[in-house]
Amino acid sequence: MAPLPPYRSEREAICDLFVELGPDAPTLDEGWTTTDLAAHLYVREHSLKGGVGILVPQVSGWHDDAIARTKDARTYAEIVEAVRSGPPFGPFRLLDAQINLQEMFVHHEDARRGGGDTTPRPTDEIAEVEAALWTSFHRMHRMATRNVKGVRLELINSEHPDDTIDAGHGDDTVQVVGRPGEIVLYLLGRTEAAHVELIGSDAAVATLESCTLGI
Repeated sequence: MAPLPPYRSEREAICDLFVELGPDAPTLDEGWTTTDLAAHLYVREHSLKGGVGILVPQVSGWHDDAIARTKDARTYAEIVEAVRSGPPFGPFRLLDAQINLQEMFVHHEDARRGGGDTTPRPTDEIAEVEAALWTSFHRMHRMATRNVKGVRLELINSEHPDDTIDAGHGDDTVQVVGRPGEIVLYLLGRTEAAHVELIGSDAAVATLESCTLGI
C-alpha cells in the first residue's frame, strides 16, 4: 500500500493519539481537553456557523456553542471517527490537502505535548510532513506573522539552512531557527512548547516576544 500523503497521515495520527489518550487528557490549548480539541476539528469541517466563529472574534461564541452541541450529541469515539473520515463533500474536501496539513499537525502536537513533554517527534519519522509544512508555509506565513510589528523575521529551516522565509517589517531582525514544525508551532502561539532559537538583539527579541502570535 502506498504511504498516505502528509495531510492524511497527520489526520490519521491525531485520531490515533486521541484514541490512545482518551477524552480527558490535557492539551496545549488552554482549558481544552482532548474531547474539546476533537470537537473543534469536527466543528471546523461540519458547521458553517461554528467555522465563522473560529475566524471572526466578535462571534466566537458561535464556535463555542457548536463545540458544546457536538459534545452533547456525539460520544468522544464518534467525534474522533468523524474527524478521521475527513471533511464532508464540499470545499473542505476539495481543499483538504491545501488547508488541513498545518491544522492537523499543530493540533496533533497540542495533544502530544499537552501533558508537559514537549519533545518533538524524531526527524526521520516526520521528514515528509515537515517538508510539506515548510513548502506550504512559504505561501501561508503572512497569516501567521500578521501580528508581528516592528521587527523583521528570518525564518530559518535548521534542516536546510539556505531555505529561509522573510516575514514581518522593521528595522531590526530576529532569526527564528528550528525545524519546520517547531517554527510553525512557535508562530502559531505555542511559544513555550516550540523548540526554536531566537537570534537577534535583546531589543528585537523582546519586540517579537511582545507580539501576539497565532491565528
